[in-house]
Formats: sequence, structure tokens, C-alpha cells
Amino acid sequence: MKVSDKLKQAEDSKQPYFSFEYFPPKTEQGLANLYDRIERMARLGPVFVAVTWGAGGATAQRTLELCSACQGVFGVETVMHLTCTNMDIAQVDAALEGAKAAGIQNILALRGDPPRDAEYWTACEGGFSHAVDLVRYIREKYGSYFCVGVAGYPEGHIESTDADQDFEYFVAKVEAGADFVVSQLAYDANVFIQWEKKVRARGITVPVVAGVLPVQSYQSFRRLVFLTKVAVPEALRERLEEAKANDQAVKDLGVEHAVAMVRQLQAAGVRGVHLTTLNLENSVQRVLEALGMGEAAMKSTGRALAGQAVTGQAMTSTAERRVWDDFPNGRWGDARSPAFGSADAYGAMLKFDAQGAARVWGRPCTLDDISSLFARYVTGEIASLPWSDEPLRAETERIGAELARVNRLGFWTLASQPALDGVASADATHGWGPRGGYVYQKAFVECFVAGAKFGSFLSRLQSSASRVTYYAANRQGDFLTNAHAGEGTALTWGVFPGRAVVQPTLIDKISFLAWRAEAFQTWREWAAMFAQASQEACFLRETADECWLVNVVDNDYKQADAIWELFQ
Repeated sequence: MKVSDKLKQAEDSKQPYFSFEYFPPKTEQGLANLYDRIERMARLGPVFVAVTWGAGGATAQRTLELCSACQGVFGVETVMHLTCTNMDIAQVDAALEGAKAAGIQNILALRGDPPRDAEYWTACEGGFSHAVDLVRYIREKYGSYFCVGVAGYPEGHIESTDADQDFEYFVAKVEAGADFVVSQLAYDANVFIQWEKKVRARGITVPVVAGVLPVQSYQSFRRLVFLTKVAVPEALRERLEEAKANDQAVKDLGVEHAVAMVRQLQAAGVRGVHLTTLNLENSVQRVLEALGMGEAAMKSTGRALAGQAVTGQAMTSTAERRVWDDFPNGRWGDARSPAFGSADAYGAMLKFDAQGAARVWGRPCTLDDISSLFARYVTGEIASLPWSDEPLRAETERIGAELARVNRLGFWTLASQPALDGVASADATHGWGPRGGYVYQKAFVECFVAGAKFGSFLSRLQSSASRVTYYAANRQGDFLTNAHAGEGTALTWGVFPGRAVVQPTLIDKISFLAWRAEAFQTWREWAAMFAQASQEACFLRETADECWLVNVVDNDYKQADAIWELFQ
């Protein structure tokens, strides 16, 4: 059934309605457990679910697989995102024919983020320049078979410098044959309400569904705002700043704000909301419960927990899986979690253009240039790296001097944390989770190591194998570790009143290798910001080919500074 028909039915009922959005997980285990989660969430009664599409078709197979399961196994009308970045007509047709074969009639036509390896966004030969081109093509080639949706931007597209022109681009997309609109997320209901009035005043009558993303963690919220420049009400910003050390309080505030925002939208006559889940479950379900939506919010959370996995083998008990929703899922979260990788699930890694990158990161031509750049970052002289789009977190201050030292020595750090031994969960810098608990951390450092230094560094790691766990890989795919096969290494854990021990942060082979591909790809993206034959581009490509990515965990968290002896 076409989503436009379902939306019309929902609007005609005069009742509030909602939809969900998911992204394809990075790991097979995450995908298997997302199926389990979607089965539970489908019982809440979404009008449709949507699945994102990676730039240039990077997630094409997994996106189609996930869409097919939602449509065919779980019986939920499914919208497949389709971006036209770096996609020629043959690729677009392959995606659309795959959707038809899976019984999917609904497409959200997007331009998407700039493709990786590109200096600027350009249409590939035989491809499309804008979402409107994709809408027109679908209509010309497939007629009315597909129900086509487009994105709306209440605050204007992030790349737009002319709000009026940006709105005209949106109108052109709708007039090209769109059947419905899903808006970019907003944290201020008034922004959407005023924009929708402008849309209706222009004579646009297709359904418009408001995008809503409950705040899941302080760090993910801060990164989202940094990348999208979305407006945030000052009251929300201040309350999140006050609560940032208490993860549960941040989640509670995220639910509270989302509920208030949806109520404000409903009071203004906006019935439909599109909830971006980040593949998480608890906050979205709590929002619906508070609003009295979702099959009367399932009446009881317990009923929503009763489902069994239908695809793949469940990795853990349902109760354990829901712990993944309780605390932030960063890069080193549990690779079995459907939310693993959510930090970079939306959007390309690099957000600078070539001029901006050269201004901030310079024009590196030697290893010393790279060492100096990383040292400037960890000392706060610059606010970003190609691998990190935000300044360092406050917790790294206690190891700041060592980070500066090892970076100058040529160990280019991407992530690190100090050892902690029973710090109060309420601690403003290091605390997380519910109040009244204690948190623990093993010291770890993740870094690039130039090929000439790697051999001696590996020898030191191997000589400390009784205390240290390491993972190392290069761009060519060589992999070394002393970790036991199939086992992960806990990096962070917490003990809280009335709860089992919580381990929200761990590393294993699957999670490390998933990140390895991203980390080495970023070297190529950085190189692509210079002329192909330039000294800088050649140097960056050669460095990527020769260096190793290494993650070192010191399992003796009682010896807080011992890890630094390895970096000589």
C-alpha cells in the first residue's frame, strides 16, 4: 500500500499518528538484534517505517535487506530512502527494481550528503544533481507505481545561503511529483509550525510529517547540533548543560522535551510525527506512552518485551538487549547493539570544504606535519581533526600532557580515556548513569602509528601482553591481536543501586574492524581535498597505505599511568 494513502487515512481519522526511522547497522549481530527490536516496535502501530540509504549506495544491500524484512516479515509499510549522490542511472534503476521485487512502493527521494572521496559535491556522469532530478526521473520511468516522498527543511538546507531560494527548491520537488513530505528534525515546535503554514499558503496539499528526534545522550545531541546547525531553544540547551553528567537525566529530559514538542504540534493541528529512533527503543516508546499513542502505548511495557527474534539468533536476553538503550552507544559500544555506529550513521565524516580544511589542518607533506597537527588538537589549539569534528571532552584533561607527548612522538591519537577506579556516577566530568553508583574505566589509547615505528611498538605491546590487550590493523586488511577469539574487552562499566553491572563500552574484533574501514577511508577523503597529483595528496595516500591503526587497553585500571610507558 502506498504511504500517501495511509497518511490520508490517518489524516481523515483526525487522530495523531507517527512513523519510525532506522538505519542499517554496521554489524551482522546488530542487524539480527534490530530485527528483534523492530518486531516489538511494529506492535506500537506506526503508519510506516523508513530506512536510510548511505551516500553513493554505500549501504544499498543492507538497506534493501532491512526494508524487505520490515515490509514482508513484519508487515509494516516501508519507505526506502534513496539518495542520488554519486549514483548513476543504472544504480538508481537497480535500487528501484530491487524495491519493486521486495514489494516496496514507497521511496524518499533525497540528494543526500556529499559522497566520500569527493572534494565537492558533484553529480556523477549519467547521474543526478538534485533531489528534484531524482523525483522527475522516478515519475518519468516508473509512472505512478512508486509513492515518492521528499524532505522539507523548516530552517533551510544547511548548505543554503538564501532562505527564499531554498524554499523554492522545496516547492519544485513537490511539484515534480512528490506525494508526501518528511521534515528535517527540529527542536523548536514553532519553527516547524511557521514553516508548515508557509507550505500550505503556497498551495501545497500533500501530507507533511514533522521530524522529531528525542535527545538520547548529551554527546550525540552536541554532535548533531554541531553538524546540522539546528536551532535549539535556550531553555533546552541550558537544562541539557546542567544534566550532561547524568546520562539518565539527559534521556529523561529528551523524552520530556519531545513529548512537550509533539503536544505543541498537535495543538497547532499537526497530527503526524516522524520519530528518528537511532535504532534505539526506550525513549521513543516512553514518548508514545506519555502521549497515549502507539496502540494505547501497548498498555504495558512488559507486553512489548515479549517478542522473540525472527531473523538470526538472539544474541542475549531481551532484558540485556534493552540495556543498550540505557546509556550512550558510542563507537566502542556493544557491536551487537542495533545502535552500534550511530555516531556516524547520518552524514559523511568530513564537513569542511577544501579551503576550510587547508585553513584549519594545513597542507601536510611530512610525518612531522601530522604529528604537529594532532598535538595542536589535543592541546586545544584547533577544534577538530579529519577524524573528529568536535573538541576533546573534559575527561581527557587529566591525560592531556601525555596525549601531547605521544602525538609529538608520532603516535597520532584518535581516542583515549584515563583509568578510573570507582568514581562517583554523579561526578561532573567522569560520571554517567543513575546517581548513587560508581563507574570504572580501563585506560586505553587508539592511534595511528607510522609503518617505520610500528615494529618496535608491537614488540613493546607483546612484551606487556599479560596486562595489555591490543588490536592492530592496516589499510590492506592485515590484523593482529592478543585478545581471545570471540571475546570482547570491557573498557567502561558501572555499578548502580538495584541494577546489574552495566558495560556500555567495550571493544572486540568486530567493532574494531568496522571502525578500521572508516578510519582509513578518512585519510583518502582528506587527500581528495587536494589536487590529485599534489605533494599533499600523494603524501596522505602514502601515509594511509603505510601506517597501522592500533587500539591499546591496559587491563590494570589500578595503575592509572602505566599505559604511557608503552609509547616511547
